[in-house]
Amino acid sequence: MHGVLPSTAMLSPPPLLTARGLVKTYGRSRAVDGVDLDIPERAFTTFLGPSGCGKTTILRMIAGFERPDSGSLVLDGRSLIDVPPERRPVNTVFQNYALFPHLTVFENVAFSLTLRRRSPDPAPKVLRALETVHMAEFADRYPYQLSGGQQQRVAVARAMVAEPHLLLLDEPLSALDRKMRSHLQIELKDLQKRLGIAFVYVTHDQEEAFALSDIVVVMNRGRIVQRADPATLYARPANGFVADFIGSATLVPGTLTTVDARDGMAAIETSLGIINAPVIEGVASGDAALLVLRPEHMALCAEVRDRRSPVEWQGTVRHVVYQGNTYLVEAECAGIILRLTAQIPPGLGETVAIGLDPGRAFITRVGA
Repeated sequence: MHGVLPSTAMLSPPPLLTARGLVKTYGRSRAVDGVDLDIPERAFTTFLGPSGCGKTTILRMIAGFERPDSGSLVLDGRSLIDVPPERRPVNTVFQNYALFPHLTVFENVAFSLTLRRRSPDPAPKVLRALETVHMAEFADRYPYQLSGGQQQRVAVARAMVAEPHLLLLDEPLSALDRKMRSHLQIELKDLQKRLGIAFVYVTHDQEEAFALSDIVVVMNRGRIVQRADPATLYARPANGFVADFIGSATLVPGTLTTVDARDGMAAIETSLGIINAPVIEGVASGDAALLVLRPEHMALCAEVRDRRSPVEWQGTVRHVVYQGNTYLVEAECAGIILRLTAQIPPGLGETVAIGLDPGRAFITRVGA
């Protein structure tokens, strides 16, 4: 009797990079605290978190610039622990680009191949790399003759010319103005798709992480707090830290009164009343929890008179901030400051009716 082959739809490729139990300590401070992680092939993965959370330390351990105190790093089935940086199939784009000022654009990119002794004649590969980042016409210029965005493209070309299995990027857009950053985010994402190689990116900017990433790894205090696609992180944060760090949210503390694991709903008792909403897995009745309310979950009832909200509160307007196409309104209700968007700004001190669609809210854990 012939065995049944598993469906190809059920098979997932092995991860490109696997980390298990990574630890790195500086003095009494544990920068990376027992991290387990899988980086998939051909994906754009971003480490996101506040300064000092350990994201750059992990990047440096993958690159070989830092050695883990304990744990394993395996790339393409091969341990990286005893492999020096120049022998790893990994390249890094640094925050300051690290271009050699005395070398031309062509020479900066060719240096990567010279260092690794990859090609006796680097010209064809260098020109292909520069064409990929649309910098071939600047091959004879020096870094000081380039804009910040152009220097960033040269740094990417230098990193990719040696055909690494993995490209690491350490906040490469942080020195650029907002408009240039937005433009280069689109270019980087497009470049990653065209190259078909894995990018691992480090940033503390949530908007940047969401714009670029297939997978976002949120870190805090040396640990991974949540790993998910951007939409899941925003709509289903694993705990209060993620909910607060990702986007704008009001976190309302309360206690779970009932949890229905079958339909993923729960009732939470708060100072705003008892609210039924979707809930994260692994919690039980009696647990302390947080009701996560995003600005778009709520609206001024005066702006939606055609439908009555399942939940309505009375609040007093404390602040109104103009945001271009909308206004951000902060209204106090039962001691809680609710943040919501409005098309027409209410007056300061005005009493307003606030409507909530609880199906769009979310209940998550308290801890970090």
